[in-house]
Amino acid sequence: MIEINGEVQSSINPELAENLIDILSQAKEKADASSQNDSTVFGELAHEDQNLPQEIYLLPVKERPFFPGQQLPVLLARETWEETFNAIKENKCQYIGLVYVDHEEHHKTPVDDFSRIGTLIRVRNPKIRDDYIQLVAEGICRLQIDFWVSNQAPYRAVVSYPQDIITCSDDVLKAHGMAIMNAFRELLPLNPLYSEELKYFLNRYSATEPSRLADFAASLTTAENDKLQQVLETFDLERRLEQVLQLLKHEVEVTRLQVNIRERVEESLTDHQRDFFLRQQLKEIQKELGIVKDDQTLDRDRFEERMEKLALTEEALNKAEEELSKLSILDPQSPEYNVARNWLEWLTQLPWGQYSEDKLDLKRARKVLDKKHDGLDDVKQRILEFLAVGALKGEVSGSIICLVGPPGVGKTSIGKSIAEALGRKFYRFSVGGMRDEAEIKGHRRTYIGAMPGKFMQALKDCETANPVIMLDEVDKIGSSYHGDPASALLEVLDPEQNSEFMDHFMDLRFDLSKTLFVCTANTLDTIPGPLLDRMEVIRLSGYITEEKIDIAKHHLWPSLLEESGISKEQVQITTPAIRHVIEGYARESGVRNLKKQLGKLIRKLAIKLVTGEIDNAKIHVNELQEMLGQPRFHPEKLNQQTGTVTGLAWTSMGGATLTIEASRVHTHNRGFKLSGQLGDVMQESAGIAYSFISSNLDKYKADPEFFDKAFVHLHVPDGATPKDGPSAGITMATALLSLARDEAVKTPIAMTGELSLTGQVLPVGGIREKVIAARRLGIKELILPEDNRKDYQELPEYLQEGMTVHFAKQFDDVARLTFNIRTKSPALKVYLANKDEEVSTQH
Repeated sequence: MIEINGEVQSSINPELAENLIDILSQAKEKADASSQNDSTVFGELAHEDQNLPQEIYLLPVKERPFFPGQQLPVLLARETWEETFNAIKENKCQYIGLVYVDHEEHHKTPVDDFSRIGTLIRVRNPKIRDDYIQLVAEGICRLQIDFWVSNQAPYRAVVSYPQDIITCSDDVLKAHGMAIMNAFRELLPLNPLYSEELKYFLNRYSATEPSRLADFAASLTTAENDKLQQVLETFDLERRLEQVLQLLKHEVEVTRLQVNIRERVEESLTDHQRDFFLRQQLKEIQKELGIVKDDQTLDRDRFEERMEKLALTEEALNKAEEELSKLSILDPQSPEYNVARNWLEWLTQLPWGQYSEDKLDLKRARKVLDKKHDGLDDVKQRILEFLAVGALKGEVSGSIICLVGPPGVGKTSIGKSIAEALGRKFYRFSVGGMRDEAEIKGHRRTYIGAMPGKFMQALKDCETANPVIMLDEVDKIGSSYHGDPASALLEVLDPEQNSEFMDHFMDLRFDLSKTLFVCTANTLDTIPGPLLDRMEVIRLSGYITEEKIDIAKHHLWPSLLEESGISKEQVQITTPAIRHVIEGYARESGVRNLKKQLGKLIRKLAIKLVTGEIDNAKIHVNELQEMLGQPRFHPEKLNQQTGTVTGLAWTSMGGATLTIEASRVHTHNRGFKLSGQLGDVMQESAGIAYSFISSNLDKYKADPEFFDKAFVHLHVPDGATPKDGPSAGITMATALLSLARDEAVKTPIAMTGELSLTGQVLPVGGIREKVIAARRLGIKELILPEDNRKDYQELPEYLQEGMTVHFAKQFDDVARLTFNIRTKSPALKVYLANKDEEVSTQH
């Protein structure tokens, strides 16, 4: 059904509105004049033909209720209502009823959901089209459904025609009518769509008929369907006029708001259009006068000016000319224009042929390294050797340094010092957790938001083609379905290939061979072999206590005071206090935790300084426990019991000592048990040690039948920490031999080395870290594999000072150093005594 809505047109015809207002004024004057008569103010209510049918067909409508006095075309779906239409046609019915239903599938609505009040309509010009039925409905009067004759389509019911109820005086009706007429006077200038409807109404009815006026005004509004149905069901004329007046007032407010919004939008559009046209005219005038250029010309000129300052390769120059020609052709508003412009922005901001001059003065470099770092003498020497080669060559290139060490030993700061020593720009980014290959080699330009890779961004930020680029956490690089970044790094970190590095976004070859790459890692185990092969590894093994004390005095403590805004005179700390913090609270290989603990001390004192409790302070050892709490680490003591041996181990956090314990549980049956979260390699080492010692008890003068009748338990303490690695073989074998001989190790000694099944001592790694761990524990005597002699000799003198190191080729060497092998062990003596007793008993 076509309904009248409250849509506001974009323009108002003032002349039409004034004419209609005049018509309403005349109607109002006519009503005022008629009020002078003795008859009814609004005249006699119109009566419809009294021969109205009592039984009629009904059609449900869902759009909105239909009111008496309306005349609108109605469209019916032929498939749904053809049967009803045929029945109406066969019975030559001039009248049918339209009843509102609040249901989406109105043709399937049960009769209980029909409204009880509807509208009787006269059917005019019915026509059947291809897929719909068309007719013109003329509203006659209200109807009320009394009972149903057919509760399925075609719907048929017996109806009655209720009359209006007048319970008020004529003056009241007149007042309501005039209020409605005034509402129309306000509405017409706002929305001329109502003018045709009002003209149609005034041609058919008198403006002084309150019932018709109320129905017409209600049908004209855009009120909700339930409120319109409520008007239709109201028979009391006064109440109906009040309801309609409320709907009209609301309609006036909504329409006025719509008009205000429309006017503001039109005003804004007009201003924008005016500005646009003026700007376009200004551009054309300036262009004719040669004052300015358009955006495309400005972009092209800017890029050409930048390119003149760069030493572009022939390939880059040709590609740039192609992209510049695109800018002249493409519309500036097109996406392709922005892609080409963005590419040229990157091209002209890369440092083609721009290099910073290296400062290859070794004395200056040594000063920089000594100023920034305490300790690490071997690392500094390696860096100076690296720079010396560059000085002879005239440039530093073709090398990729990989700094490997536990957290907090200064890997990143050493990279910065290298850049400072060379006088180069420094750029750092972390590849830890990186899973997208495009982070390294860039995105293709076909993707939205495409960007070059990290290396092109580094060169752009540094503005030189030979910066120092640091790749942090290279051992933690990942891979996913986006690609393998570690494989993408192979081209970047290969001196033979990176001279023609190609970024996917730029799609041009760029020379990275002059760039110095510095990588950092905690361990080499997770770095792919082909990638590690391209690096020159420099190990940072951590700091001993003396080095940490110097670092704390010269670097950590002054920087923390400066960050806190405290002067050196206000807060001081003694050297013994620093030593106690290191040994009791920050025993790690690095100094990061040491810095945290010193910062905690300063924060504790800052409160007292601010509150005025103290003016200055000096921190002593006896005050540390109150400020930092109980120490995390306690002085380690050597355990020299039978079956207990101290071993040396390497971890990603640095060197560590492990006390390996062996014990005989019982003698009921033979067995061997391991505990302490040991990995596969350490379990194999334990098995080899058990087999070797079991088969050589006679050789080492122990009880030859010890393992035949003993259940042995081998344990590595700190069981919650997983442990693995090939370096504890001789330590486990020594613990088992100590148990079998019933004799403790003769001197405080620590050892490391792998054991073969034939008794050979095999080399291990991490010698520097293990020596540092032994010094920390106070052990001055070590046993190392013979093949590691060269590794030990390369250690700095301050680490070798005071140490006694024995190098073993066979386990016999280890046994000779730990036990008195030439004499019978206590266990062997007991065994022989028991044998003699058995022999004498038999005789």
